[in-house]
Amino acid sequence: MAHDNDSFIREVNEELRSDRISSVWRRFRYYIIGGAALIVLGTAGYRGYEYWHSHNASVYGDQFIAALELAKDNKTDEALAALQTLEAEGGGSYPVLARLRSATLLSQKGDAAGAIAAFNQVAGDSSVPQIVRDVAKMRAAWLLIDTGTYAQVSAEVEVMAVPNHALRHSAREALGLSAYKAGDIQKAKQWFQDIANDAQSPRNVANRAQIMLDTIAASGKAP
Repeated sequence: MAHDNDSFIREVNEELRSDRISSVWRRFRYYIIGGAALIVLGTAGYRGYEYWHSHNASVYGDQFIAALELAKDNKTDEALAALQTLEAEGGGSYPVLARLRSATLLSQKGDAAGAIAAFNQVAGDSSVPQIVRDVAKMRAAWLLIDTGTYAQVSAEVEVMAVPNHALRHSAREALGLSAYKAGDIQKAKQWFQDIANDAQSPRNVANRAQIMLDTIAASGKAP
């Protein structure tokens, strides 16, 4: 008898649960269906975005490589046009890469002033990562060694010629060469000596600095 009672109670409980579920479904079915649809659409949208992002990155990468190939084939004007399109319409890091490469092509064409201006535009763009901005300043400084003054080179990179800065070696070399070109032998010697004294200076940079120090010593102009 007790077993029959237990079975009856279980059946009643199941019916009650079933009634409650039915009641909840009748009252909130549209919200439940809508929520499920949002989850499905959200997942589909995320997957779609992933595909779109990956696809676009691939497209922009292909466009950048195609522009580099044009430059390699000495089709500079065509390469510049392709890079300008990528700068205007591309996504991710490619517009910045296009700007840097365009500036390099201008320098190769002999337009040093245009190249320096282009590098300075990148250097002054706060939306660009700082390391890229520093590289742009460095490129401008190296062009200014030939076309500008020591003060102009210093304005670009002396702030980087400090211990622990990633680009200090190139900055010191640019400053040393610019000072030497300007006839300021004492300042040139100091910059080249800073390179020689830095145990982390790349070997090629250190070797060039030592050559310049030897040249300065041999000239008898060193103080």
